[in-house]
Amino acid sequence: MIIPTAEPFLLPGNRTGCLLIHGFTGAPKEMRWMGEYLGNLGYTVLGLRLAGHATQPEDLPRMQWRDWLCSVEDGYYLLKGCMDKVFVIGLSMGGILSLLFASQHPVSGVVAMSTPYALPNDPRLPFLRMISIVMPRMKKGPSDWHNPEAESDHVEYPYIPTRAIIQLRDLLGEMRSALPRVKAPVLLIHSRQDTGVAPHNAEQILSALGSTDKQLFWVENSGHVIPREPDRLLAFKAADDFIRRVQSSGQGL
Repeated sequence: MIIPTAEPFLLPGNRTGCLLIHGFTGAPKEMRWMGEYLGNLGYTVLGLRLAGHATQPEDLPRMQWRDWLCSVEDGYYLLKGCMDKVFVIGLSMGGILSLLFASQHPVSGVVAMSTPYALPNDPRLPFLRMISIVMPRMKKGPSDWHNPEAESDHVEYPYIPTRAIIQLRDLLGEMRSALPRVKAPVLLIHSRQDTGVAPHNAEQILSALGSTDKQLFWVENSGHVIPREPDRLLAFKAADDFIRRVQSSGQGL
């Protein structure tokens, strides 16, 4: 059963589609405000739910990273069947999936927010499979919210299944290998105050991207979950400006 308020959502609009992808252990609710903003501008918006998310934590370790990528593929083809253009917009792990997906499919453009290039250095990373046998779950680190109201009703799993971290690690490796093959226009959005994914990650992704049209937009007064933070409207406008520019230039497929 899906957690109440964490359901996927569809906002019908014009023939430009925006596929919104939430983050690791999170839910479509993370992207809802951004979806409503873009929907009010006339775009068709689909906020998908990644496999194993927004139900119960026990569902997540049953998933592999390919299951999450298949969730994106399903959402993309739902939109692609009735849209002229589809832009893929992801938060954190949703950004990882957006970039990997764009290396394999003809998307019109990518907006990747708070996206990691690699997991933080941790001596346990090479041994996660063994660790998962005796430690099936791990505590989350401290939050970096700048919006207490949004934090109070945020929907996410209370802990991280260790097996899921293994899949996230492997997914990141796939993304890093794929970045030079990303040719679609890309907008990266990152907060300088993000303590979950340090700002240098955005610069590493920007450098590795194969696209000739790539930008990095910084926000200042936000934590990791930018679409629910004080600077969210700046990020939303940057995404809209990016989509409009790509469409007017004729770049997006």
